[in-house]
Amino acid sequence: MTTSPLRLRLDAAALASNWRTLDAMSGSAACGAAVKANGYGLGAVDVATRLARAGCRDFFVATWAEAAELAPLGLSVSVLHGIRAEDMPLALSGIARPVLNSPAQIERWRAAGGGVCDVMIDTGMNRLGLSVDQALSGVLTGLEIDVLMSHLACADVDVAMNGAQLAAFAELRGRSSAQRMSLANSAGIGLGPDYAFDLTRPGLALYGGVPREELATIQQVVTPEAQIVQRRYVPAGASIGYNATFTAAHDAEIAIINIGYADGYFRGFSGIGCGRWGDVALPVVGRVSMDLVAIAVDRAPGLGEGDWVALDYALPAAAAASGMSQYELLVGLGRRFDPHWTA
Repeated sequence: MTTSPLRLRLDAAALASNWRTLDAMSGSAACGAAVKANGYGLGAVDVATRLARAGCRDFFVATWAEAAELAPLGLSVSVLHGIRAEDMPLALSGIARPVLNSPAQIERWRAAGGGVCDVMIDTGMNRLGLSVDQALSGVLTGLEIDVLMSHLACADVDVAMNGAQLAAFAELRGRSSAQRMSLANSAGIGLGPDYAFDLTRPGLALYGGVPREELATIQQVVTPEAQIVQRRYVPAGASIGYNATFTAAHDAEIAIINIGYADGYFRGFSGIGCGRWGDVALPVVGRVSMDLVAIAVDRAPGLGEGDWVALDYALPAAAAASGMSQYELLVGLGRRFDPHWTA
């Protein structure tokens, strides 16, 4: 059995600490967790297990396939994309609640004799959900609703739309059978207690993302690490990588590492990213290719084939360096990594 030349070093203590930070910032509201997209690329089962151990009780996924993956854990899970006709057998099995997004989904759920559900309200994002007027029209009558929710479009910046969405959602308080109301994502938690309602739904910040300065104490969770395939000498004047974007100004020692844009280490890191060997910085040189990256190792004479190199991946800084969003950097991490959780 072979092991991958790529691994993710995942800090379980930081993950739990981030949830506790967000829970405290949520005030009297419960704090849930978005674990869609395979736990934002870190492994949904592992992430959900650790968050449940930390005290999280509400989990959110995008699809029923994701819900089925979590089913053996016995958690309270909501499926954000609702129910298609094809989803009904799983939805009626009770492994998760559908988040109903349209009159058609509501009718499908009613016709099947479905039980407890959640409902999404569109307060201005124009993505999924019933309008406020639809929600007040009687279409929700008779539904057994646990969570009535909406989603903020611009919570990571201070704009008037945040307050407008808050006011529109607050108008529904006490006007349906919903047991709980939920509006705030990670950035929404940073907007303050008015946005918390009964339940918050962080995602990005759980995994080390910092969408607002109020969340500056969030800790890094994931660090990609790659093995060196080859260490090589490059003479002055020779170029490295595709399109010869880097030319060595002097004789140089270069290491080629087992990572590339197929693994989510995107071309935006070309000539900008950095590896680490202990405290030694190892700059990326040349263009990131599909499976390989070149790093300068003149300052690391003891580093050779088979050794492991960590990549700088603190999400706010990595996003600024690469031009990718913090979300893309997380969910883009490829399946070739072996996860290595630390306590």
